[in-house]
Amino acid sequence: MRHFKLTIAYDGTDFHGWQIQSDKPTITGEIVGVLRRLTQENVQLYGAGRTDAGVHALGQVASFRTQSALSSGEFQRALNALLPPTIRIVGAEEVGPDFHARWSAVGKIYRYRLYRGKVVPPSEWRFVLHYPFPLDEDAMRIAASRFVGPHDFAAFAASTGSEDDDKVRSTVREIYSSELARSEGGEELVYTVRGRSFMRFMVRKMVGTLLEVGRGKLVPDDILRLYQSHDRAKSGPTVPPQGLCMVQVMHDEAWRIGEP
Repeated sequence: MRHFKLTIAYDGTDFHGWQIQSDKPTITGEIVGVLRRLTQENVQLYGAGRTDAGVHALGQVASFRTQSALSSGEFQRALNALLPPTIRIVGAEEVGPDFHARWSAVGKIYRYRLYRGKVVPPSEWRFVLHYPFPLDEDAMRIAASRFVGPHDFAAFAASTGSEDDDKVRSTVREIYSSELARSEGGEELVYTVRGRSFMRFMVRKMVGTLLEVGRGKLVPDDILRLYQSHDRAKSGPTVPPQGLCMVQVMHDEAWRIGEP
């Protein structure tokens, strides 16, 4: 049995999320359908995280096993030839048997884009949340820093479920970095967060909370109080999915074949 790692980029607008569903188009469903055609096997695909409907990725990671003789390069070329153009395999490599896209992951980076200009360019509307109204961006930057560290994020997640594993019930997560910055062109406010793992809707509620701070409805230190209260009703709303992108998944590179 051989083991492969795929790095995947996709525009999630037209899909009902990552996780396979029998009656709706999903990212996993599209990729698995092609892999089964190529291998004539009942291939199972395991992702590093489950992005929701409308969420995008630049560096999602998935793994699968097969007895096929195809090389990693052949898998990449064939997948890109047969998948819809909104899903691209940007990397493929053969890995050791202990690699697993989800369980081998040591960190993830997400980005959420707020478009602050008056008119969203047609090429960008699928990938940003348009918010041209006044915001206290300095207060939002201070609030973003309050997410760093290990905290109980129960107030910033869906009532049940996890993007990593629905059986994981702890709501404690560690955030390594959390930054809000203007884009180079100045028309976007970009939130970038890096952590070990995230619960369902967690980043979108964190951004919603930052927006409440920017509107003056919350202050930065309210975030510290939310860790104690666990009250989802007091955090910000869950912002729409189109502004969110899984930028990168970090794995222990020693798992790659040929490395010690």
